[in-house]
Amino acid sequence: MTKQTILGRVSQLARANINALLDEAEDPQKMLDQLIRDYTSNISEAEQAVAGTIGNLRLMEQDHQEDVGAAREWGGKALAASKKADGLRTAGQSADADKFDNLAKVALQRQLQSEKEARTAEPTIASQTEVVEKLKSGLDQMKIKLTELQAKRDELVARSRTAYAQNQMTDSLKSINVLDPASEISRFEDKVRREEAKAMGKQELAASSLDAQFEQLDSLGDTAEVEARLAALKAAS
Repeated sequence: MTKQTILGRVSQLARANINALLDEAEDPQKMLDQLIRDYTSNISEAEQAVAGTIGNLRLMEQDHQEDVGAAREWGGKALAASKKADGLRTAGQSADADKFDNLAKVALQRQLQSEKEARTAEPTIASQTEVVEKLKSGLDQMKIKLTELQAKRDELVARSRTAYAQNQMTDSLKSINVLDPASEISRFEDKVRREEAKAMGKQELAASSLDAQFEQLDSLGDTAEVEARLAALKAAS
């Protein structure tokens, strides 16, 4: 995966509008689950690719530091050879002095080569550093988006469960209204009242019959008293 491809994918995913995607989805929860899987997979792939890019950058930086160090080292060797040549020349040893001057020239050539390689690498290192920073930033944004997706999914699941519970409650209330237990109790109460009234009627009827019997008994007693008094009158005359 090239750095351009990595950067393009990271930027595209980081800019994804979650709410817009949800609005277009037939089943938001399934879409979120799929997005979470895609984001997790892409983040994993991007992390590996970015790690490789960072690794290459660090190697270039090490090579650059080695070139800078080599240039410094060759400069030191050139200076040492030049001083040695000057000393030999002062001592009248021109041939040996020329050899050390030639060594100084070789060291200076190596120094120039190392400096050139270091300068050539610097723009590439700067460019790669910028790319790495963008990739790191993109990965951070992707991870933030993944957190948002997970939060959205959890929120949606919670809302779905709440809606289901509310619908269940509403359906239960509807069935209760259809049965109308209050009207059933009212009908049962009417039945009890009718039974109570019937019992009261029977009691009243029974009481009136008993009263009639006692009235009849009293009437028979009066007749017997009249007959007895009549007999007493006859006996006295």
